[in-house]
Amino acid sequence: MQGIVTYLNFDGNCKEAMTFYGKCLGAELFLMPFEGVADRIMHARLSKGTTSLLMASDTMPGTPVTQGNNFWVSVHCESMQEIQQLFAAIGEGGKVTLPLQDTFWNAHFGMLVDRFGINWMFNYELPKK
Repeated sequence: MQGIVTYLNFDGNCKEAMTFYGKCLGAELFLMPFEGVADRIMHARLSKGTTSLLMASDTMPGTPVTQGNNFWVSVHCESMQEIQQLFAAIGEGGKVTLPLQDTFWNAHFGMLVDRFGINWMFNYELPKK
């Protein structure tokens, strides 16, 4: 397996959300709108090089979306600097549910709900002593 990519659904604000996440993650954004449905995105992808980081779409008008309670986006960071930067960037305008802290599994970890109602987990495995 090359990896797991989380796919998000939005109710009309997919472009706004994916533009925000792309800025935070330093990723390239691809958008494909629905034909004949104003302001709705059929498919969005954030990528770095050949690696897809996150995908999303809007639902069709009138299709309900339950935001943020059916999944978590888990980000595995490579450094303490990276976890702190990403946690702050994605958490802007959101709510921290567990501040970044060292854990019993030898990681620095935190959780938040972003301003779009999406649940995020951030994990950085600490160097072995």
